[in-house]
Amino acid sequence: MKRRTFIKGSAIIGGTVVYPMLLNGNSGMFGGSGNRKVHRVMNADRTKVGTLPILRAFAGNHLDYVSPYVLFDEFGPVELAAGNDPLRVDAHPHAGVIPTTYFLKGTGHHKDSLDYDFQIGKGDFMMFSSGSGAIHMEETGQKMYEEGGAYHGFQIWLNMPAKYKFADPTTSVHQDDKMGIIEKDNYSAKIILGELDGVKSQIELLSPAFYYHIKLKENGRLDIPTNPQHNAFIYLIDGKLELEGRKKLKANQIVFYERGESNINIFSECGAEMLVLGGQPLNEPVFSYGPFVMNSEEEIRLCMSNYQAGKMGNPDLVNR
Repeated sequence: MKRRTFIKGSAIIGGTVVYPMLLNGNSGMFGGSGNRKVHRVMNADRTKVGTLPILRAFAGNHLDYVSPYVLFDEFGPVELAAGNDPLRVDAHPHAGVIPTTYFLKGTGHHKDSLDYDFQIGKGDFMMFSSGSGAIHMEETGQKMYEEGGAYHGFQIWLNMPAKYKFADPTTSVHQDDKMGIIEKDNYSAKIILGELDGVKSQIELLSPAFYYHIKLKENGRLDIPTNPQHNAFIYLIDGKLELEGRKKLKANQIVFYERGESNINIFSECGAEMLVLGGQPLNEPVFSYGPFVMNSEEEIRLCMSNYQAGKMGNPDLVNR
């Protein structure tokens, strides 16, 4: 049985530090008591996973500011012609982490060693809770093969607390009926995980976290309340944002916030689309080896042994 290789240290690449540009401050946001301060702004870096082009904002680094998340990839946007070969990431293992996938456009095909095999579409949110270890394959979906079109979304890894690292793996897909929707005069939001403005997601989590897809309208200003002890960050998909202190955020940049205060203040003169994420830091050791995210080197070695022994499944069967 052929085993796919994975690279030690592959989870410490991605994201380039930039010096935030200053705006004229049309929103009047100059900071104040109770408002979070910007820690750092970074560019996402272009790379590939399998044949899939991605923008990687972070991977295994900056945990002090992103935990309980550990990796952030935007895949696409890319246009596919009908009948083209699928964009594909061959079967590979995961353990100790929950890769989540969220589609903005297009369809995907997921198949794993847990006997899940399904198509995922626009607006769907998938959680591959790998626990003690499982294998999955990802590629563009059947509808895209038949009709072509735009393919765009996010794969973001949510770390698992230590006590769940060796739980039984499982896969789940959630649609709009499990997520909260907010429609206001100046913004709209999908509450994928967590709660915002009294609107809650019904998706259960192993530790407190939030994940919002927000569209801010022209000349829209928004104050996003958060737990001061939790991490928070924003990835800008499209448009421009003014942050506290008149700092500027452009598309495909990410901003990490300091803890200690509650509100995240944002303003957009031209409109903006973004993901806002964060949660309770796990405050546990993190040891990563490619797709394995554990709490010790011994646990990583056990994952490697289990994978090589076929205990996570057969990649050749998943690739069929």
